[in-house]
Amino acid sequence: MACTITHIVLAVQLCVLAVGARTNLDKQSSDFNLSKILPLVDEDGICNLVVEKQGYVCQEHKVITKDGYILSLQRIPEGRAGKAANKIPVLLQHGLLMDAVSWMINSPDESLAFILADNGFDVWLANTRGTNYSRGHTSVDPNDPSYWDWSWDELVAYDLPATVQYVHDQTGQKLHYVGHSLGTLIAFAAFSQEKLLNSIRSAALLSPIAYLAQMSSFLAKTAADAFIAELNREAAVKLLEDICKNPENNCSDLMTSFTGPNCCVNSSKTNDFLDHEPQSTATKNMIHLAQMIRQGTIAMYDYGSADENNKHYGQPTPPVYNMSSIPKNLPLFLSYGGQDYLSDVDDVKTLLNALKDHDADKLLTQYREDYAHADFVFGENAKQVVYDPLMAFFKLQ
Repeated sequence: MACTITHIVLAVQLCVLAVGARTNLDKQSSDFNLSKILPLVDEDGICNLVVEKQGYVCQEHKVITKDGYILSLQRIPEGRAGKAANKIPVLLQHGLLMDAVSWMINSPDESLAFILADNGFDVWLANTRGTNYSRGHTSVDPNDPSYWDWSWDELVAYDLPATVQYVHDQTGQKLHYVGHSLGTLIAFAAFSQEKLLNSIRSAALLSPIAYLAQMSSFLAKTAADAFIAELNREAAVKLLEDICKNPENNCSDLMTSFTGPNCCVNSSKTNDFLDHEPQSTATKNMIHLAQMIRQGTIAMYDYGSADENNKHYGQPTPPVYNMSSIPKNLPLFLSYGGQDYLSDVDDVKTLLNALKDHDADKLLTQYREDYAHADFVFGENAKQVVYDPLMAFFKLQ
C-alpha cells in the first residue's frame, strides 16, 4: 500500500507520543488534530453511517460532561435477529486516536460491538472529546485553543463518569465495561480513585495500559533518536515523506512499527480503517502519555515546575494514581499479548504486581503470545481468542 499523507501524519502523531515532552510547551500548538486532512463530518452519525448498514437497530445519544463537552454515544439495543437485549448493558471505550467505529471495522461476526449485541447484551459505544462525533461544547468552539486544553486526566474526571452515569440512568442497571488501550488507562485511574463503582459491575481491559516505561515501539524509539518532536509539523511530515520514498521502508506497515506485529489483522480492512481513523486528540494528551513513558509512573499531568504544579494540585509534583487502591473485589478481566509494543508484557507485570492483593476470584488474566496491540480490536480470530472468554467472564458477574 502506498505511503499516504494520512499515514504520514498519523506517524507524526505517534512519534510525538514518545518525545512530546521534550518540546517547549509554550510553543506547542493548542491542538493536535487531523481535521484538515480527514473528510468533513457527515451530518449523519455513526449509527447511520456504520451500524445500520450492517442491519442493526441503533440509537444516537448525547452526553454533556460537567466541564461542558458534548459527547456522542451510540446504543445497539438488539441483535441482527431483532431480538431485544436480555442481558446487562456493556459500555465499549475506544483507545487513543480512535473512536467507537474501531469496534465495528470488521464483519459483524468479528466485531465486538456486533458480537455482544447478537449475544443479547445492550451495547453502548463511547466517543471521547475531540473525536469527529464528539466535537460539541456548551460554550467553546473547537477552533478555540481552550477547547483542546485537556489530557487523559479530564477523560478520567469528566468523560468517563458522565458516560457511565448516562448509561446507568438510561438502563437502570450496573454495567459491564470494556476498554482498549487508553480506554483501559482511564478506567484504571478512575477505579483507583474509587470512582464509578456504584455503576460498574465488572471491567474487561484489553491491551491494559497503566505503565509505559517498557514500551518498545519502533516508531517511538526512532522518533526519539531523530528528535522528530523538536521539528515543526511541516518539517516532520517532509522527513517522513522522505522515509517513505526509500524503497527499503514499508510505510504501509506503520501500524506494525507502532503497535507490534499483529498476527491476525485483515490487511484488506486497511481502507475501511482509514475511512474513519485516526481521530483527533489534544497535544496535551500526547505530552501526558510521553511523561508516563519517560518517568515510568502513572500520575496526573506534570506542568513542568513545582510552582505550576502547586497552582494546579497544591503540591510540587503531580498526584499519583495508585493502582493498589483499586478495590480488591472489583471483577477485572485483563487480556494482553506477547507481541504488543504498547502494552508491553513487563509493564503489564508491573500492573499485576500492584494488583497482587486483588481478590483471586475477582481477577482473571489472559495471555496470548502471538497477539499485538491491534489484534484485540481488529483480529479476525479475536472472537474465539478473546471475546468468547470475555463474555463468559461477564456471565459470571
